[in-house]
Formats: sequence, C-alpha cells, structure tokens
Amino acid sequence: MSVSGSPVKWLRGRFASKDTEPTALRTDREVQAAYDLYGGELFGFAFKALDDRQLAEDVVQETFVRAWKSPRGYDPSQGSMRTWLFAIARNAVVDAIRRRKVREGTGFSSWDAVSESSSAFDPVDQLLERIQLGEALERLSPQHREAVVEVYFGGRTCAELGEELGVPASTMRSRLYYGVRSLRLILEENGWLAP
Repeated sequence: MSVSGSPVKWLRGRFASKDTEPTALRTDREVQAAYDLYGGELFGFAFKALDDRQLAEDVVQETFVRAWKSPRGYDPSQGSMRTWLFAIARNAVVDAIRRRKVREGTGFSSWDAVSESSSAFDPVDQLLERIQLGEALERLSPQHREAVVEVYFGGRTCAELGEELGVPASTMRSRLYYGVRSLRLILEENGWLAP
C-alpha cells in the first residue's frame, strides 16, 4: 500500500469488498489467517519506515508475537483487527528505530532516538490516519459515507453528486452535514480527535 496514493481511490477501495478477518488471535489458525490478511501490508508499512528488509520482517514477526501474547487481546468493539495490528506494528517500528540508533553508537542516547523518530514517521502517521479514518467511515451509513468521501475527499460539490445520483442538492448537503457530524463523534469516541 502506498501512502502517497490517492486518498479517494484508497477510501473507495476500502469499501468495495470486505475480507473476513479472525475475531481473535488465540489459535495457530487465527494467527495464520490474520497473517495472510495483513502480513504483506504490515511488511510494506515497516519497510517504508525502516528502509531495511530484514528489520521490517522482524517487525512483522514481532507484531504478531505481541498481538498473540497481548493480555487484553483484540477487542472488536474498538475497531478492526487491522487497525489494532497496525498500532502494534507502529510501536514495534519505533522500538526498532531506537535499538538501531543505540546499536549504531552514533553518539545518540535512546532519548535522542525517540525525539528523532517522530520526524521519521510522517508517512507512517499518514498511513495510520488513513486506516483510522477508514475504520470510522465504515461505521457511517452508505449514503453518509458516500457524501463525505465524494465531497470532502473527492473534491466534488453536493450539486454534482446529487445530479449524478438523482438526488436534490439539498438532500446531499444534509447527508454531508450529518455524515461529517457522525464521523466526528466516532473519531472522538475512539480517541482519534480531541473532544
């Protein structure tokens, strides 16, 4: 997955099909199913952040080990397994960057590595924001989601979209208003926006 790709294309693709994901990571079969679904994406995410193939593979492995050993485990009411795994992977990437800085012995302390790592995560943070936004958009009704994606992310007007769908522009504005309002509440509820 590319962070630099079109947000509209990515958001439209997120809702085109739904993969069946495991509901937990307690058995070998569930871990394998999750790896089959998300392993490649997680590898791309880690590789983009680290620019080191072996380290990225280690991060993916560490992500699934941490997920499997997690005492709280995955909670479907908090979001998708994909989002949960990406959050774990982000932490594993940060840890890998810290270890690499210390191991290289470039005169940095582990605190320097932490402060520098935040600037290295702009593309990573953008990807996480897209994932979080996708998760929130999934919870909207199809009409509200379409209005938000097409108008806010696609740059279309309510009149254009309404004409295409055979709906009055005022109805599209209403769908957009309530869609954005619901989206904001979902993002606040999940801690992705400050209340």
